[in-house]
Amino acid sequence: MPPKIARLAAFGAFGVCAVLIVIWAYVAWLSRHTSLGGMLPIMSVVAWIATGLIALALIGVHVYVAKQLFYIANGDEPREI
Repeated sequence: MPPKIARLAAFGAFGVCAVLIVIWAYVAWLSRHTSLGGMLPIMSVVAWIATGLIALALIGVHVYVAKQLFYIANGDEPREI
């Protein structure tokens, strides 16, 4: 893979991390309890934890892939796990 493409893909992976955080914040905002309605408070917390764990797992994978792509962009070999 050419270094410029690898660097661009690595920045794209970090961009996905930012988008996942924004999506999680939007889900948290939608599921909060308000005086006019919304979910029960305990159900809101369950939704935040469930979506947060999925988002954290996806962010972890994207950070790992981005680090590997930065190694490739710098001319090094990808690192072992």
